[in-house]
Amino acid sequence: MLIFEIARVALDALRANKLRSLLTMLGIIIGVGAVIAMIALGNGAQQSVQDRIASLGTTLLQVNPQRVMQAGIQTTSLRRLTPDDAKMISDRSPDVLEVQPQQDQGLQIVYRRQNASVQVTGTTSNYLRVHKYEIDRGRMFTTHEDQARMRVAVLGAGVLPLINVDSPDDIIGDEVRIRGEQFQVVGVLKSKGQANSFGNPDEIVLIPFSTGQFRLFGNNRLNDIFVLAASDAQVPQAMAEIESALRRAHHIRAGDQDDFRIRDQSDFLTTLGETTQTFTMLLAGIAAVSLLVGGIGIMNIMLVSVTERTREIGIRKALGATHGSILLQFLMEAVVLCAIGGLIGVGAGMGAADELHHLMGWRTSVDFTSVALAFGFAAFTGLVFGVWPARQAAALDPIEALRFE
Repeated sequence: MLIFEIARVALDALRANKLRSLLTMLGIIIGVGAVIAMIALGNGAQQSVQDRIASLGTTLLQVNPQRVMQAGIQTTSLRRLTPDDAKMISDRSPDVLEVQPQQDQGLQIVYRRQNASVQVTGTTSNYLRVHKYEIDRGRMFTTHEDQARMRVAVLGAGVLPLINVDSPDDIIGDEVRIRGEQFQVVGVLKSKGQANSFGNPDEIVLIPFSTGQFRLFGNNRLNDIFVLAASDAQVPQAMAEIESALRRAHHIRAGDQDDFRIRDQSDFLTTLGETTQTFTMLLAGIAAVSLLVGGIGIMNIMLVSVTERTREIGIRKALGATHGSILLQFLMEAVVLCAIGGLIGVGAGMGAADELHHLMGWRTSVDFTSVALAFGFAAFTGLVFGVWPARQAAALDPIEALRFE
Protein backbone atom coordinates (compact mmCIF):
# COMPACT_ATOMS: atom_id res chain seq x y z
CA MET A 1 0.00 0.00 0.00
CA LEU A 2 1.47 3.36 -1.05
CA ILE A 3 2.08 6.03 1.56
CA PHE A 4 -0.49 8.37 -0.02
CA GLU A 5 -3.12 5.68 0.00
CA ILE A 6 -2.34 4.94 3.66
CA ALA A 7 -2.73 8.65 4.43
CA ARG A 8 -6.07 8.78 2.57
CA VAL A 9 -7.42 5.76 4.46
CA ALA A 10 -6.28 7.28 7.78
CA LEU A 11 -8.04 10.58 7.02
CA ASP A 12 -11.21 8.76 5.90
CA ALA A 13 -11.25 6.89 9.23
CA LEU A 14 -10.97 10.18 11.14
CA ARG A 15 -13.71 11.83 9.07
CA ALA A 16 -16.00 8.91 9.77
CA ASN A 17 -15.94 9.83 13.47
CA LYS A 18 -15.75 13.63 13.40
CA LEU A 19 -17.02 14.32 16.93
CA ARG A 20 -14.83 11.68 18.51
CA SER A 21 -11.81 12.95 16.60
CA LEU A 22 -12.52 16.54 17.71
CA LEU A 23 -12.89 15.56 21.36
CA THR A 24 -9.70 13.50 21.13
CA MET A 25 -7.83 16.51 19.73
CA LEU A 26 -9.13 18.80 22.48
CA GLY A 27 -6.38 17.85 24.95
CA ILE A 28 -3.70 18.58 22.34
CA ILE A 29 -5.36 21.89 21.38
CA ILE A 30 -5.48 23.04 25.00
CA GLY A 31 -1.93 21.85 25.68
CA VAL A 32 -0.34 23.51 22.65
CA GLY A 33 -2.34 26.71 23.14
CA ALA A 34 -1.40 26.91 26.82
CA VAL A 35 2.29 26.32 26.14
CA ILE A 36 2.43 29.06 23.48
CA ALA A 37 0.45 31.55 25.60
CA MET A 38 2.56 30.94 28.72
CA ILE A 39 5.87 31.23 26.86
CA ALA A 40 4.58 34.43 25.18
CA LEU A 41 3.73 35.84 28.61
CA GLY A 42 7.19 34.97 29.96
CA ASN A 43 8.94 36.41 26.91
CA GLY A 44 6.93 39.61 27.26
CA ALA A 45 7.92 39.95 30.92
CA GLN A 46 11.58 39.42 30.02
CA GLN A 47 11.45 42.07 27.28
CA SER A 48 9.76 44.51 29.66
CA VAL A 49 12.58 44.02 32.17
CA GLN A 50 15.21 44.55 29.46
CA ASP A 51 13.49 47.69 28.17
CA ARG A 52 13.10 49.13 31.65
CA ILE A 53 16.74 48.54 32.53
CA ALA A 54 17.88 49.89 29.17
CA SER A 55 15.80 53.05 29.75
CA LEU A 56 17.75 53.73 32.94
CA GLY A 57 21.03 53.79 31.06
CA THR A 58 24.14 51.64 31.30
CA THR A 59 25.99 54.01 33.64
CA LEU A 60 23.51 53.73 36.53
CA LEU A 61 24.76 51.96 39.66
CA GLN A 62 22.70 50.89 42.67
CA VAL A 63 24.05 50.52 46.20
CA ASN A 64 22.15 48.36 48.72
CA PRO A 65 22.93 47.12 52.22
CA GLN A 66 23.58 43.38 52.53
CA ARG A 67 24.11 40.79 55.24
CA VAL A 68 27.65 39.74 56.10
CA MET A 69 29.23 36.56 57.42
CA GLN A 70 30.83 36.71 60.85
CA ALA A 71 32.63 33.59 62.11
CA GLY A 72 30.79 31.56 59.46
CA ILE A 73 27.36 32.83 60.58
CA GLN A 74 25.23 35.26 58.60
CA THR A 75 24.24 38.27 60.71
CA THR A 76 20.52 38.74 61.24
CA SER A 77 20.56 42.53 60.91
CA LEU A 78 21.68 44.71 58.06
CA ARG A 79 24.08 47.60 58.36
CA ARG A 80 21.82 50.37 57.06
CA LEU A 81 22.81 52.97 54.51
CA THR A 82 22.36 56.58 55.62
CA PRO A 83 22.53 60.05 54.04
CA ASP A 84 26.10 60.28 55.39
CA ASP A 85 27.03 57.35 53.14
CA ALA A 86 25.60 59.16 50.12
CA LYS A 87 27.61 62.27 51.04
CA MET A 88 30.79 60.21 51.45
CA ILE A 89 30.29 58.75 47.95
CA SER A 90 29.75 62.22 46.49
CA ASP A 91 32.85 63.65 48.22
CA ARG A 92 35.25 60.78 47.44
CA SER A 93 34.22 59.60 43.96
CA PRO A 94 35.53 61.85 41.17
CA ASP A 95 34.18 59.53 38.44
CA VAL A 96 30.61 59.92 39.74
CA LEU A 97 28.31 62.54 38.20
CA GLU A 98 25.23 62.20 40.40
CA VAL A 99 24.42 60.64 43.78
CA GLN A 100 20.74 60.14 44.58
CA PRO A 101 19.66 58.64 47.92
CA GLN A 102 16.08 57.50 48.37
CA GLN A 103 13.60 56.05 50.84
CA ASP A 104 10.64 54.02 49.56
CA GLN A 105 7.44 52.88 51.18
CA GLY A 106 4.06 51.71 49.91
CA LEU A 107 1.49 54.19 51.25
CA GLN A 108 -2.06 55.36 50.61
CA ILE A 109 -2.47 58.60 48.68
CA VAL A 110 -5.83 60.37 49.10
CA TYR A 111 -7.25 62.92 46.67
CA ARG A 112 -10.71 64.20 47.42
CA ARG A 113 -12.79 61.02 47.80
CA GLN A 114 -10.38 58.79 45.90
CA ASN A 115 -7.46 56.85 47.35
CA ALA A 116 -4.85 54.47 46.00
CA SER A 117 -1.87 52.50 47.21
CA VAL A 118 1.35 53.62 45.51
CA GLN A 119 5.08 53.76 46.12
CA VAL A 120 6.03 56.99 47.87
CA THR A 121 9.68 57.85 47.32
CA GLY A 122 11.59 60.42 49.34
CA THR A 123 14.41 61.56 47.09
CA THR A 124 16.56 64.47 45.98
CA SER A 125 15.87 66.91 43.16
CA ASN A 126 18.25 65.09 40.77
CA TYR A 127 15.93 62.04 40.60
CA LEU A 128 14.84 62.87 37.04
CA ARG A 129 18.40 63.06 35.71
CA VAL A 130 19.46 59.83 37.39
CA HIS A 131 16.43 57.74 36.35
CA LYS A 132 15.79 59.47 33.00
CA TYR A 133 12.27 60.67 33.77
CA GLU A 134 10.75 63.77 32.19
CA ILE A 135 8.19 66.24 33.47
CA ASP A 136 4.88 66.27 31.61
CA ARG A 137 3.20 69.15 33.49
CA GLY A 138 4.45 71.46 36.20
CA ARG A 139 7.97 71.08 37.60
CA MET A 140 10.25 69.04 39.81
CA PHE A 141 10.73 70.18 43.40
CA THR A 142 13.94 72.10 44.09
CA THR A 143 16.92 71.60 46.40
CA HIS A 144 15.67 74.55 48.48
CA GLU A 145 12.27 72.88 48.95
CA ASP A 146 14.07 69.71 50.03
CA GLN A 147 16.22 71.55 52.58
CA ALA A 148 13.17 73.46 53.89
CA ARG A 149 11.20 70.17 54.26
CA MET A 150 8.35 71.56 52.21
CA ARG A 151 5.31 69.38 51.54
CA VAL A 152 5.34 69.21 47.77
CA ALA A 153 4.89 66.17 45.54
CA VAL A 154 5.44 65.06 41.95
CA LEU A 155 3.07 62.34 40.73
CA GLY A 156 3.83 59.56 38.28
CA ALA A 157 1.57 59.35 35.23
CA GLY A 158 0.14 56.05 36.45
CA VAL A 159 -1.16 57.60 39.68
CA LEU A 160 -3.70 59.86 37.94
CA PRO A 161 -6.11 57.13 36.78
CA LEU A 162 -5.89 55.50 40.22
CA ILE A 163 -7.30 58.64 41.86
CA ASN A 164 -9.72 59.36 39.00
CA VAL A 165 -7.93 62.37 37.50
CA ASP A 166 -8.39 62.79 33.75
CA SER A 167 -5.68 65.34 32.97
CA PRO A 168 -2.43 66.42 34.68
CA ASP A 169 -3.62 70.03 34.46
CA ASP A 170 -6.57 69.15 36.71
CA ILE A 171 -4.36 68.30 39.70
CA ILE A 172 -1.41 70.71 39.41
CA GLY A 173 -1.63 73.06 42.42
CA ASP A 174 -4.14 70.85 44.25
CA GLU A 175 -3.32 68.95 47.42
CA VAL A 176 -3.14 65.24 48.11
CA ARG A 177 -2.93 63.62 51.52
CA ILE A 178 -0.28 61.03 52.44
CA ARG A 179 -0.38 59.53 55.93
CA GLY A 180 -2.41 62.49 57.17
CA GLU A 181 -0.03 65.11 55.70
CA GLN A 182 -1.15 67.52 52.99
CA PHE A 183 1.17 67.76 49.96
CA GLN A 184 0.81 70.23 47.13
CA VAL A 185 1.17 68.66 43.67
CA VAL A 186 3.76 70.69 41.73
CA GLY A 187 4.37 68.33 38.82
CA VAL A 188 3.36 65.22 36.90
CA LEU A 189 5.87 62.92 35.20
CA LYS A 190 5.69 61.64 31.64
CA SER A 191 4.81 57.99 31.37
CA LYS A 192 7.60 55.45 31.12
CA GLY A 193 5.06 53.08 29.60
CA GLN A 194 6.77 49.89 30.79
CA ALA A 195 4.37 48.31 33.26
CA ASN A 196 5.18 44.64 33.89
CA SER A 197 5.07 41.88 36.47
CA PHE A 198 7.83 43.57 38.47
CA GLY A 199 5.93 46.78 39.10
CA ASN A 200 4.72 49.86 37.28
CA PRO A 201 7.35 52.65 37.19
CA ASP A 202 4.57 55.19 36.61
CA GLU A 203 2.75 54.45 39.89
CA ILE A 204 5.06 56.51 42.10
CA VAL A 205 4.87 59.71 44.12
CA LEU A 206 8.09 61.70 44.58
CA ILE A 207 8.53 63.93 47.64
CA PRO A 208 11.61 65.82 48.93
CA PHE A 209 14.00 63.55 50.83
CA SER A 210 14.08 65.64 54.03
CA THR A 211 10.29 65.96 54.03
CA GLY A 212 9.89 62.20 53.79
CA GLN A 213 12.58 61.54 56.39
CA PHE A 214 11.07 63.77 59.07
CA ARG A 215 7.35 63.85 58.23
CA LEU A 216 6.51 60.39 56.83
CA PHE A 217 9.18 57.73 57.35
CA GLY A 218 10.58 58.83 60.70
CA ASN A 219 14.11 57.53 60.15
CA ASN A 220 17.24 58.17 58.09
CA ARG A 221 17.67 54.65 56.68
CA LEU A 222 18.02 54.56 52.91
CA ASN A 223 16.54 51.83 50.76
CA ASP A 224 18.98 52.59 47.93
CA ILE A 225 21.66 54.94 46.79
CA PHE A 226 21.66 55.41 43.01
CA VAL A 227 24.86 56.64 41.43
CA LEU A 228 25.43 57.86 37.87
CA ALA A 229 28.92 57.20 36.52
CA ALA A 230 30.50 59.69 34.14
CA SER A 231 30.62 57.22 31.23
CA ASP A 232 30.45 53.53 30.37
CA ALA A 233 34.24 53.31 30.40
CA GLN A 234 34.39 54.80 33.90
CA VAL A 235 31.83 52.43 35.49
CA PRO A 236 34.49 50.03 36.91
CA GLN A 237 36.49 52.94 38.34
CA ALA A 238 33.34 54.52 39.81
CA MET A 239 32.43 51.20 41.46
CA ALA A 240 35.91 50.99 42.97
CA GLU A 241 35.63 54.56 44.30
CA ILE A 242 32.19 53.86 45.82
CA GLU A 243 33.51 50.70 47.49
CA SER A 244 36.48 52.56 48.93
CA ALA A 245 34.29 55.42 50.21
CA LEU A 246 31.74 53.13 51.90
CA ARG A 247 34.36 50.86 53.45
CA ARG A 248 35.91 53.97 54.97
CA ALA A 249 32.51 55.28 56.15
CA HIS A 250 31.61 51.92 57.72
CA HIS A 251 35.08 51.39 59.25
CA ILE A 252 35.53 48.02 57.53
CA ARG A 253 39.00 46.61 58.08
CA ALA A 254 41.15 45.14 55.32
CA GLY A 255 40.13 41.57 54.58
CA ASP A 256 36.63 41.92 56.06
CA GLN A 257 33.55 41.48 53.91
CA ASP A 258 31.62 44.49 52.58
CA ASP A 259 28.27 45.15 54.30
CA PHE A 260 26.91 46.73 51.11
CA ARG A 261 26.48 45.68 47.49
CA ILE A 262 27.12 47.69 44.32
CA ARG A 263 25.26 46.55 41.23
CA ASP A 264 25.31 47.84 37.67
CA GLN A 265 22.58 47.34 35.08
CA SER A 266 24.16 44.21 33.59
CA ASP A 267 23.81 42.51 36.99
CA PHE A 268 20.10 43.33 37.10
CA LEU A 269 19.62 42.24 33.51
CA THR A 270 21.28 38.89 34.16
CA THR A 271 19.46 38.23 37.44
CA LEU A 272 16.01 39.27 36.27
CA GLY A 273 16.53 37.53 32.93
CA GLU A 274 17.30 34.27 34.69
CA THR A 275 14.29 34.75 36.97
CA THR A 276 11.85 35.38 34.14
CA GLN A 277 13.31 32.48 32.12
CA THR A 278 12.77 30.12 35.05
CA PHE A 279 9.26 31.51 35.47
CA THR A 280 8.56 30.94 31.76
CA MET A 281 9.83 27.38 31.82
CA LEU A 282 7.74 26.64 34.92
CA LEU A 283 4.58 27.93 33.24
CA ALA A 284 5.37 26.06 30.03
CA GLY A 285 6.04 22.86 31.99
CA ILE A 286 2.70 23.10 33.75
CA ALA A 287 0.96 23.72 30.43
CA ALA A 288 2.79 20.78 28.83
CA VAL A 289 1.02 18.44 31.26
CA SER A 290 -2.08 19.04 29.10
CA LEU A 291 -0.19 17.58 26.14
CA LEU A 292 0.62 14.47 28.16
CA VAL A 293 -3.03 14.09 29.14
CA GLY A 294 -4.03 14.63 25.50
CA GLY A 295 -1.57 11.95 24.39
CA ILE A 296 -3.02 9.45 26.84
CA GLY A 297 -6.48 10.29 25.49
CA ILE A 298 -5.32 9.64 21.95
CA MET A 299 -3.84 6.27 22.92
CA ASN A 300 -7.11 5.33 24.61
CA ILE A 301 -9.21 6.27 21.58
CA MET A 302 -6.86 4.50 19.19
CA LEU A 303 -7.07 1.31 21.26
CA VAL A 304 -10.87 1.55 21.08
CA SER A 305 -10.60 2.14 17.35
CA VAL A 306 -8.48 -1.02 16.94
CA THR A 307 -11.12 -3.04 18.78
CA GLU A 308 -13.95 -1.56 16.69
CA ARG A 309 -12.12 -2.18 13.41
CA THR A 310 -10.76 -5.63 14.12
CA ARG A 311 -12.81 -7.18 11.30
CA GLU A 312 -11.70 -4.42 8.88
CA ILE A 313 -8.08 -5.14 9.78
CA GLY A 314 -8.65 -8.86 9.12
CA ILE A 315 -10.10 -8.11 5.69
CA ARG A 316 -7.18 -5.83 4.82
CA LYS A 317 -4.69 -8.49 5.85
CA ALA A 318 -6.59 -11.16 3.89
CA LEU A 319 -6.37 -8.91 0.80
CA GLY A 320 -2.61 -8.63 1.18
CA ALA A 321 -1.99 -5.69 3.55
CA THR A 322 1.37 -6.14 5.22
CA HIS A 323 2.23 -5.85 8.89
CA GLY A 324 4.03 -2.58 8.14
CA SER A 325 1.13 -0.99 6.24
CA ILE A 326 -1.34 -1.71 9.05
CA LEU A 327 1.15 -0.34 11.61
CA LEU A 328 1.72 2.78 9.49
CA GLN A 329 -1.99 3.38 8.96
CA PHE A 330 -2.89 3.49 12.65
CA LEU A 331 0.28 5.37 13.53
CA MET A 332 -0.55 7.97 10.89
CA GLU A 333 -4.06 8.39 12.30
CA ALA A 334 -2.62 9.22 15.71
CA VAL A 335 -0.04 11.63 14.26
CA VAL A 336 -2.64 13.36 12.07
CA LEU A 337 -4.91 13.82 15.10
CA CYS A 338 -2.07 15.47 17.02
CA ALA A 339 -0.88 17.52 14.02
CA ILE A 340 -4.34 18.96 13.34
CA GLY A 341 -4.85 19.55 17.07
CA GLY A 342 -1.42 21.19 17.18
CA LEU A 343 -2.28 23.58 14.32
CA ILE A 344 -5.55 24.58 15.98
CA GLY A 345 -3.68 24.91 19.29
CA VAL A 346 -1.11 27.25 17.70
CA GLY A 347 -3.90 29.55 16.56
CA ALA A 348 -5.59 29.33 19.96
CA GLY A 349 -2.33 30.05 21.79
CA MET A 350 -1.53 33.11 19.66
CA GLY A 351 -5.09 34.35 20.13
CA ALA A 352 -4.88 33.81 23.90
CA ALA A 353 -1.58 35.74 24.05
CA ASP A 354 -3.17 38.63 22.14
CA GLU A 355 -6.19 38.63 24.47
CA LEU A 356 -3.94 38.65 27.55
CA HIS A 357 -2.25 41.73 26.12
CA HIS A 358 -5.47 43.61 25.30
CA LEU A 359 -7.68 42.59 28.21
CA MET A 360 -5.15 42.35 31.06
CA GLY A 361 -2.58 44.84 29.77
CA TRP A 362 0.21 42.26 30.05
CA ARG A 363 3.01 42.37 27.54
CA THR A 364 3.27 39.18 25.49
CA SER A 365 5.63 38.09 22.73
CA VAL A 366 5.07 35.01 20.56
CA ASP A 367 8.22 33.76 18.88
CA PHE A 368 8.68 31.13 16.17
CA THR A 369 10.75 28.89 18.44
CA SER A 370 7.93 28.41 20.95
CA VAL A 371 5.42 27.72 18.16
CA ALA A 372 7.69 25.17 16.48
CA LEU A 373 8.51 23.56 19.83
CA ALA A 374 4.85 23.22 20.86
CA PHE A 375 3.76 21.90 17.45
CA GLY A 376 6.70 19.49 17.23
CA PHE A 377 6.00 18.20 20.72
CA ALA A 378 2.35 17.65 19.76
CA ALA A 379 3.33 15.60 16.70
CA PHE A 380 5.85 13.67 18.80
CA THR A 381 3.10 12.96 21.34
CA GLY A 382 0.97 11.42 18.60
CA LEU A 383 3.88 9.31 17.44
CA VAL A 384 4.72 8.03 20.92
CA PHE A 385 1.18 7.36 22.08
CA GLY A 386 0.13 5.92 18.74
CA VAL A 387 2.80 3.22 18.65
CA TRP A 388 1.15 0.79 21.04
CA PRO A 389 -2.33 0.85 19.43
CA ALA A 390 -0.70 0.58 15.98
CA ARG A 391 1.32 -2.43 17.06
CA GLN A 392 -1.81 -3.98 18.55
CA ALA A 393 -3.56 -3.60 15.21
CA ALA A 394 -0.62 -4.89 13.16
CA ALA A 395 -0.21 -7.93 15.43
CA LEU A 396 -3.80 -9.16 14.95
CA ASP A 397 -4.12 -12.63 13.41
CA PRO A 398 -6.13 -12.26 10.15
CA ILE A 399 -8.18 -15.42 10.73
CA GLU A 400 -9.10 -14.42 14.26
CA ALA A 401 -9.81 -10.89 13.10
CA LEU A 402 -12.23 -12.12 10.44
CA ARG A 403 -14.11 -14.16 13.04
CA PHE A 404 -14.46 -11.10 15.31
CA GLU A 405 -17.99 -9.75 15.75
